[in-house]
Amino acid sequence: MSHDFFMGKVFFMLYGKTISACLHGVEGRLIEVEVDLSNGLPQVNIVGLPDNAVKESIERVRAAIKNCGFSFPLQRITINMAPADIRKEGSAFDLAIALGILATSGQLPPGTLDDTLVIGELSLDGSIRPVPGVLSMMEAAVKGGLSRVIVPAGNAEEAGWISGCTVQAVSHLAEWSRTPPDSPALAVTGTLVPQASASMPAQAAYTDDYADVRGQSHVKRALMISAAGMHNLMLIGPPGTGKTMLAKRLPSILPSMDERESLEVTKIYSVSGKFADRSRLVRERPFRMPHHTISAAGLVGGGGVPKPGEISLAHRGVLFLDELPEFSRAALEVLRQPMEDRFVTIGRAKAVYQFPAHFLLVASMNPCPCGSGHWGIEADGGDISCVCSPLKVMQYRSRISGPLLDRMDLHVEVPRVPYSQLACQEPPLSSLTMRETVERTHQLQLERYRQSGLMFNSELNGRLLREHCQLDAAASSLLEKSFQALGMSVRSHDRILKIARTIADMEGMRDIAGHHVAEALQYRCLDKRQTLRSLPPA
Repeated sequence: MSHDFFMGKVFFMLYGKTISACLHGVEGRLIEVEVDLSNGLPQVNIVGLPDNAVKESIERVRAAIKNCGFSFPLQRITINMAPADIRKEGSAFDLAIALGILATSGQLPPGTLDDTLVIGELSLDGSIRPVPGVLSMMEAAVKGGLSRVIVPAGNAEEAGWISGCTVQAVSHLAEWSRTPPDSPALAVTGTLVPQASASMPAQAAYTDDYADVRGQSHVKRALMISAAGMHNLMLIGPPGTGKTMLAKRLPSILPSMDERESLEVTKIYSVSGKFADRSRLVRERPFRMPHHTISAAGLVGGGGVPKPGEISLAHRGVLFLDELPEFSRAALEVLRQPMEDRFVTIGRAKAVYQFPAHFLLVASMNPCPCGSGHWGIEADGGDISCVCSPLKVMQYRSRISGPLLDRMDLHVEVPRVPYSQLACQEPPLSSLTMRETVERTHQLQLERYRQSGLMFNSELNGRLLREHCQLDAAASSLLEKSFQALGMSVRSHDRILKIARTIADMEGMRDIAGHHVAEALQYRCLDKRQTLRSLPPA
């Protein structure tokens, strides 16, 4: 705080500063809140590109200061938020503005807010409400070298997951004492928050289990491959064959998240305001199932200040699109870039926002518009007649672009289950058994890619793909012949290599053999030429 003197008069100008934070995408940015008190008509001006929520904060701050027994200065108050080129939005600045005014006007001891990040929303009575995005703001404080963070009591457990600075939780503005400036006492009586244990909790017990699914053993095999290597998956079959049931149980066999992944997912949910349990990190891999009426902005994120969309909420987890052809073409096409780059970029006039989007895409569709036909999928007792002509089937399929289908690693046919399998008393393959195979395969991939920073076979590209996908003679010959016969794209070729690599890992084999490539080729039923041959007759 600085004092200026003019013609023997003190208190001509007073200056103070606090540090707060805002969100830019899912990352936190430190913001300096500068407060200047000067002679003039009583008024408050907030500058530094604030939005309406920040501009309105001054009325909340004024009422909270008065209702807590402090005095609101009857002077000209200028509040600057720096850097001025970053748009400030939200209510997390309330507490920093209030404490800045109190410190600058001499109602708090000097040095009270030095080297301290202050975040929180104020009520009119002075109580402090929790705000979204505390994890990201805490990370910004640690990177900025701050030693202390003051957070609302409702965010205390969430803030405790980040180590590197002292966390102090407060619930009311009245917790700041009005001690004289020469008092050595702290000016806040908030509760110190202990750092949370770094050990991760045990894997959650899922209520949905693959033991509930009778038959479909080959589909379960494909789901294991998808989960082990994080390969995108398309399920194709008539209604009632269990496509949605199978997809919803996929999280029960996915590999456990490590602490870094859990922090990434928790940050996204904290920023989005969807963090239901603040006492722990998000441990379960997300499973998002948006309705087919969702817009493109709903999928990738949007708004004046963009927030994460469904594909970012599915980060490190599963995005399930049921009845894929029913989604709008515009919504489906925005998936293409995130599926390759693993992040979403949203441009606005004043800023460009980036959201993580490393997700496993699972989709389902009927074989034809009427849904009764099998489109090459054989059932017990033969095919059921289909009323759809080849033209109608092509029109139905054309709702999904070729480039998007090309990005689906596995295409799996889900036939109707015969009654003999429904009545079978033999216990079906359970999620626990499938998960053991997936976890073992995941650990093998972590060891192999430790130096490159990858985690799954689906992330292989370029030099690493050639280095880690060595084929024996039989596998190389089979892949070459299939490439010509099926009219594959280069992307399809690479995806078959990645799937074969995962199958070989599940068997613990170093090189990819011919039967690994053969099995991988079975999961490409939508490749162009094979699809045309499998269309039903008119």
